[in-house]
Amino acid sequence: MTLRVALLCSHRAPGLRFLLREDPERGRLYDLVCCLSSEEESEAREETVRAGLPFISHSIARFSARRGTKRNDLTARVDYDRETLALLTPFEPDLLVLSSYLLIVTEPLLTAFPGRIVNVHHADLTKRPRYVGLRAVRDAVFAGETETRATAHLVTERLDEGPILGLSEPFPVSPLVRDALSWGATDILKAYAYAHQEWMIRSAFGPLLSDAIASVAVRELEQVIHAQ
Repeated sequence: MTLRVALLCSHRAPGLRFLLREDPERGRLYDLVCCLSSEEESEAREETVRAGLPFISHSIARFSARRGTKRNDLTARVDYDRETLALLTPFEPDLLVLSSYLLIVTEPLLTAFPGRIVNVHHADLTKRPRYVGLRAVRDAVFAGETETRATAHLVTERLDEGPILGLSEPFPVSPLVRDALSWGATDILKAYAYAHQEWMIRSAFGPLLSDAIASVAVRELEQVIHAQ
């Protein structure tokens, strides 16, 4: 059984190049069937088209302008996700994977893909406190954490709290952060947090997405076997 996977992203899709060019499981456990971006322009377009896959631009900015709503309006987001689902349906995906997808997923997609939406978050979601949201790495650095990890997890209605599928290797925080904290040097801390986050995202997202897809594929295969 080969899973049909649709990738959702925003301005970019870290990990996409790994899935397209390096992942030995592609073609064996899964196939990428399309890439959809929430932005009119995305760095993922060129990589997707080069691989011969369909690229779909479903601009949240254009949707919001058409509706006269703000892009963070979750009530309107339900209708946006209904449109997203309609755009994805012709490709018959079994699984959605989110790679730097900057929108909260709402009921239409959650209902259409129960337990079948995977996200990678740039924080260790097994630890307390949990660092959630877009500033997770900055929050961890400012809190004095000595290392960070990225987490692959299933998406639920609760932000970054779905079942965990895997963790990346640890990414040690530089000793310079200790000094910057003692100086109250927020400029250094912000610059370092950005660089540290990029190190994690560019290094870890591809393998984590691959492992998460494989985990779901194995689960689906076991369910088929048990049903026989």
